[in-house]
Amino acid sequence: MVPDFYLSSAEMVEKWEKLVFEDGSYELDVWPDLQNMTRDVISRTAFGSSYEEGKRIFELQRELTIPFMQVALSVYIPGWRFVPTKTNRKMKALNRDIVASLRAIINKKEKAMKEGKTASDDLLGLLIESNWRETKGNNNDKTAGMTVDEVIEECKLFYFAGQETTSTLLVWTMILLSQHQAWQERARDEVLQIFGLEKPHHDGLNHLKIVNMILHEVLRLYPPITITNRETHENTKLGDLALPAGVIVSMPILSIHHDPKLWGDDANEFKPERFSEGVSKATKSQVTFMPFGWGPRICIGQNFALLEAKMAIALILQRFSFELSPSYTHAPHTLITLQPQHGAPLILHKR
Repeated sequence: MVPDFYLSSAEMVEKWEKLVFEDGSYELDVWPDLQNMTRDVISRTAFGSSYEEGKRIFELQRELTIPFMQVALSVYIPGWRFVPTKTNRKMKALNRDIVASLRAIINKKEKAMKEGKTASDDLLGLLIESNWRETKGNNNDKTAGMTVDEVIEECKLFYFAGQETTSTLLVWTMILLSQHQAWQERARDEVLQIFGLEKPHHDGLNHLKIVNMILHEVLRLYPPITITNRETHENTKLGDLALPAGVIVSMPILSIHHDPKLWGDDANEFKPERFSEGVSKATKSQVTFMPFGWGPRICIGQNFALLEAKMAIALILQRFSFELSPSYTHAPHTLITLQPQHGAPLILHKR
């Protein structure tokens, strides 16, 4: 999927180059473009030939986020979601459109498979093919594999998670590298040493040690998901705690990542050198760094997101240097993910 990462990132960078071309620098809020780029990536990789349909689903899902958060942050009243308020009607209508669009794409792919055509190598095609084989391997047992509704829910999840988290990682990386010019120069030197001005490739991306350290430190300071919940399904012993079944356990990721007892007195400072010898050494082999969760439920898209982020950052560093605009206001806030509330206005300089 690296060619798709390159294609989407290159389109964004070429757009920026045209803006910067005339006088060598340009002030731009990079946040919307980073969001569009990561949406583009997941549309290509998740839906392949149904790329344009995928982009439309994205817009619907993004539109659904705002009323969803309004409801999530309001006072909980049992049964209120069934009351036909304006917000509830809008959420149901948007969800119907998303489900109908996904069902149409799935039906088209399933029909092609039944006609003997090879499954596409996009994420949805692989998921449907795997599910189809699971069902056939169990004598067409309908209880084997996933239902269409379950496949739809998987699509909605990797569609949202696949772009929202990566775009926040990229925007905080650009903000922090704008604040720490020495690290920006070190990262650029590494990129130019490995790729020059040539197209970044998979093997080279995996050798970006300094960029990797920077991305891990950004994920520590600004984890896309600031808190995660898990439910115990049976009586559980957790250290000295005895947890009965049915208890919700909240993991405050942001607080853990900023805890001076775990990270030292400089826990709130940007110091990528913490990760110079890897995550295990930085955390003293404890589970104190969890931007993608941990354990058997760790995010399946971790490698996907980091590789995509490396591609985008490599292309940006090859072509630009950047600094914070005087109009930048530092205001992290949570809208499902940890985002810059007032955007990320930067001044881009052509290199």
